[in-house]
Amino acid sequence: MAGLYPRRSVLRGLMGGAAVGVSLPLLDCFLDGNGTAMASGAPLPVRFGAWFWGLGVNDDRWTPKTIGANYDIGPELKPIAPYKDQISILSGFDVPLDGKSNTPHVSGGVGIRTAVASSSRELPAPSFDVLIADHVGNRSRFRSLDVSATKDATNSLSGRGAGNLNPSESSPLALYARIFGPDFADPNSADFKPDPVVMARKSALSAVTQERQALLQRVGVRDKERLDQYFTSLRQTEQQLAIQLEKPAPLEACRIPARGDDSTPKGNDVEQVIANHKMMSQLLAMALACNQTRVFNLNFVSGASSLTRPGSTISHHQLTHEEAIDPTLGYQPDVTWFIQRSMEAFGYFINTLGSFREGDGTLLDNCLVLAHSETSYAKIHSIENIPMMVAGRAGGKVKTGLHINGAGTPASRVGLTMQMLMGVPVDAWGQGSLRTSKPVSELVA
Repeated sequence: MAGLYPRRSVLRGLMGGAAVGVSLPLLDCFLDGNGTAMASGAPLPVRFGAWFWGLGVNDDRWTPKTIGANYDIGPELKPIAPYKDQISILSGFDVPLDGKSNTPHVSGGVGIRTAVASSSRELPAPSFDVLIADHVGNRSRFRSLDVSATKDATNSLSGRGAGNLNPSESSPLALYARIFGPDFADPNSADFKPDPVVMARKSALSAVTQERQALLQRVGVRDKERLDQYFTSLRQTEQQLAIQLEKPAPLEACRIPARGDDSTPKGNDVEQVIANHKMMSQLLAMALACNQTRVFNLNFVSGASSLTRPGSTISHHQLTHEEAIDPTLGYQPDVTWFIQRSMEAFGYFINTLGSFREGDGTLLDNCLVLAHSETSYAKIHSIENIPMMVAGRAGGKVKTGLHINGAGTPASRVGLTMQMLMGVPVDAWGQGSLRTSKPVSELVA
């Protein structure tokens, strides 16, 4: 049936009297007979995304000792071990500042994203994701989706420059409404906006039941399996969101504790941030699979991470400064625990992208994802050897499963490479010592 079914990107229905649309992933019936291109002959879309975590790593526990393929997995890379063949590790890339001061938790991330040395959190130039969105973002409903797993809309490294930062969506409920909401149309209100609470309780998927059942009767076995996976994932996410709206059952043993230190920002309990990240990962994967966007930014935590362990008010950031180095272990154990959780979160995101079948491969195969931090060793705010990872094959344009050492060259080489791989017509990028015309050729297939 490949190529015979007319392309329909959205199933439509009614929720509360208003129209709602549920987009469809790329099915075999939309593709050519080989499952490697659209039925029209156009290639499958390639998506780009940046995934950010704060406060770096312990260099000697994270950076592989071997270069090239079959790199070794150190203790802090173990969470990504199952996806090793799909992830390349980048080490030895620096952010030279040309005499400007190193503003902790700022200069490294800004330098990587803009290729301009800066001591200010305000972006001095467009970030590479914006430049990529300028090139591919007009081919989808959203130019880009920017989200933060913490309850902080300012957790962003994306913007057009001149001090601008694109705000991040920090609520899974609001992200759900944004992806499914714009198809709502209230004939009685010119400025109608869907209520994410109502949407989560009533389910957009239920609103398109009749069209969904009709579609399932007309597609082949592989497409039925793909749609079942997609609809199941959407339903599970809707159920998770709905649970957040329910009043918890009373517990006799529960007592409200005395008021303590409230200086820690809300929304930074690591378990809640991880739960938010999981829901946002699922929603972003659906948006990518349904071509709602081709560019995204997912910020796990900010540069000065305020994550806290359950029952504690001491943040990850505070620990990097105050926790003693264990003389036997040779590192800060509590800080390292947070690094482990960050790597687990990235592994979850990559696994989510890899779980969506697309053509003869997966959604991850048609993605290019750059993950990076803003520092290497947070205790001294190092901006040398900043850890970065590249995942996905970008539709066959990228080699994976490598450890590439930049040998002290500027980190802007990575941003230049991302732009080139996404088709941006650029042969040099950046200013001062960060200006480069040398891509990371080892990544290019």
